[in-house]
This record gives sequence, structure tokens and C-alpha cells, in this order.
Amino acid sequence: MASQASTAHDNINIAIDGPAGAGKSTIARMVASRLAYVYVDTGAMYRAATWYFLQRDIGSDNVEQIMHILPDLDIELLPGEQGQQVRVNGGDVTEDIRSLAVNAQVSRYAQIEGLRSRLVSLQRQMALRKGVVMDGRDIGTTVLPDAELKIFMTASVQERARRRYKEMKEQDEISFEDLVRSIAERDRLDQEREVSPLRQAEDAILLDTTDMSLDEVVDHIILLVQNLRK
Repeated sequence: MASQASTAHDNINIAIDGPAGAGKSTIARMVASRLAYVYVDTGAMYRAATWYFLQRDIGSDNVEQIMHILPDLDIELLPGEQGQQVRVNGGDVTEDIRSLAVNAQVSRYAQIEGLRSRLVSLQRQMALRKGVVMDGRDIGTTVLPDAELKIFMTASVQERARRRYKEMKEQDEISFEDLVRSIAERDRLDQEREVSPLRQAEDAILLDTTDMSLDEVVDHIILLVQNLRK
């Protein structure tokens, strides 16, 4: 389908929030491509930070040490031939941050207020010029509360586990049943954390993608953008 690119003056910012495995990153990337917008994967930024601290054997409970070395952490999101490339201090960690170890710990590191403040500041800077599609868990409520379009994307736990299992099957690291439990636990941690918990912004549009294809979801969001421009 042809690109829906617009002139810079009518660009908007799009915030897509939702629980783990809802398809936020894939959809956000596709929407950004259709609109010729910039895609910012905030989840990848938290995963990159988690990977960085795990590599240094610094647990999420060691907040003092995390804050001590946080200024040394440099995260870059770069366009690549196979999609977005994630770099930490110059090294490509795109594949590393999708490991089971990172999956299991990222929500715990994401609860650290100082770390969130650092990454939120970077994310807001990326959105200043408009024309950004940003996905995560607190974009519409905390990072970009003034985004012109906010989507809260969800799906059943079973469907989200099925999608994630399909992605991870080659790694042969976890059973489907264990993945269902892992995603449910991550939902709990994200919803109960004290700093920027996962919740739907009051002005966000709820979009349940359980029975929708990727193209159907993207088309629906593009239509919402077009309606905003009228």
C-alpha cells in the first residue's frame, strides 16, 4: 500500500501503549513506515539498559550502583536493513536484548525511578519535532501526555503468549505454558509498579488486537490519523 506521508506542518505524535506481547513494536514500526514518521522503540531502550546491568552482574535491587554507572550508559536506536538496530556504548545488542534473561528482568529494572527519568528525558527529546510513533507502557500517560493520538493496544494473555512463543521458538528456551505465566507475571509487575505503572490514558483509544491481523491494526490506526487531520 502506498505511503501516507504528510507535510511536516501537519505531523503529529502517536503514543502506543499496552502490555507485553500486544504487538506494539511491530505495529508502531509499520505505522511509522506508512506515515514516513520516526519510530522510537522505548521498550528496546529499557531492554538495552537491562542487558547492560545484567552483563555487569548489577541486580535491579542495587539502585545505588545502577545510578552510579548510569551516566556511562549510551543507548542508540538506528535504522537498519533488518529493522531497528539497538546499540549500547557503540556495540550492536539488537539480538541480545530479546533473550529470556532480559525478558525476565526488564520490568524490575524499569521500576527504578532514576533510570526511568533518564530514558524518559531522551524519549521526549526525540519527539520534539513531531512526526514520531512511540510505543511502550507509559507513553500516553507519562512520556508524551500531549500526543495527538494515543492508542492502548492489548490482546488476551493466551494470544500474546502465542505471538511471543512464535518469535522465540527457535531459541528453544521456554515452553508455551511457562511463557503464558511469564507474561501474566510481567503484566502484574507493570501494573503494580510505583513509578509510571501500566494503565490506559483517559484520552487513549482502546484497541483489542486478539482477532486482528497486523495489516488490519495498521489500517485502523492510519484511519484514526486521517480523521484527526480532517
